[in-house]
Amino acid sequence: MSAPACPVLLDSFQLVELEDMDKILGEARPTTCILDPCPSWLVREVRGGLAEWVKVVVNASLQEGKFPASLKTAVIKHAVEKAIIGSHSIRKLSAYFQSPLFGQCLGTCDCFAAPGDSWFDTDFLDPAQSGFRPGHGTETALVALVDDLRRELDRGSVSLLVLLDLSAAFDTVDHGILLGRLAGMGLGGTVLQWLHSFLEGRSQMVSLGDACSAPQPLTCGVPQGSVLSPMLFNIYMKQLGEIIRSFGVRCHLYADDVQLCHSFPPVTKEAVQVLNRCLAAVSDWMRANKLKLNPDKTEVLLVSRKAEQGTGLQPVLDGVTLPLKAQVRSLGVILDSSLSLEPQVSAVARGAFAQLKLVRQL
Repeated sequence: MSAPACPVLLDSFQLVELEDMDKILGEARPTTCILDPCPSWLVREVRGGLAEWVKVVVNASLQEGKFPASLKTAVIKHAVEKAIIGSHSIRKLSAYFQSPLFGQCLGTCDCFAAPGDSWFDTDFLDPAQSGFRPGHGTETALVALVDDLRRELDRGSVSLLVLLDLSAAFDTVDHGILLGRLAGMGLGGTVLQWLHSFLEGRSQMVSLGDACSAPQPLTCGVPQGSVLSPMLFNIYMKQLGEIIRSFGVRCHLYADDVQLCHSFPPVTKEAVQVLNRCLAAVSDWMRANKLKLNPDKTEVLLVSRKAEQGTGLQPVLDGVTLPLKAQVRSLGVILDSSLSLEPQVSAVARGAFAQLKLVRQL
């Protein structure tokens, strides 16, 4: 699915200044990748002497429209993490990506080199998108969501909040679709050429102890580790908000966290059919854009003064009837049907007491 042709609005980058380069190196995350020639903390410490020559390399990359091939390999590592569940401490294995430090910095430089605030312009992002956007965050997203639901509750309306579950959304982005969408938004010339080079020709390998696997090619997904990748994902998802609103359904987005809100009078049982048609259109769009929905993990919260008002309001997604829940977790916060936030306060208190018990054992 490619975006319609549009006049080229941005075809070249501005040169990165020395002050910007020094700032980017100074703010780089102190996580050393095994592919880095030296520890990242050392780069930060001596950035005053490095910034000038790194700036030359960065500007050459942006002007020629080529992302260095040596910076396109990522490493997958595993770590054992501790998690507190109730009063119990458990261990779990998690995977995380590491990419070369200079590759991360070059992706960040792309945002600095775009004229003005091009990447954050409202024409590039959905107005309901809060993820990785200046002045926005999980706090503002949650405030907007709860305020939206509470206003409808005060009007006496019933609301259904659908929290969609996507599988590895960042890793399944189709490069051709994304580049077509960027071209349809007015990117061209060296800018589009550089973005094509940034996405294509990448590989990843697994590191376990002192051993590493052979690099394997990546044919889809946006690279992890730079500021640019989440912005590209948000642009990729922009059409979804337009589709949802075309059904009269509201949405709140935080990167790949998609939440649909549909409010209606308690006596209007037909309203769930509107939501079902919207969910069917969302599912069709996800398939066309190579993203995978998980109906079995998708949750629905009924927001209402009376629990019985939810009878017969279970929406359907890909043939799976979604049961109404009394509480769900949205962006790490537990929301309940009355929006009292009591379950969230209780969960925080239990976690705090569990930590205090562990401290007492020292």
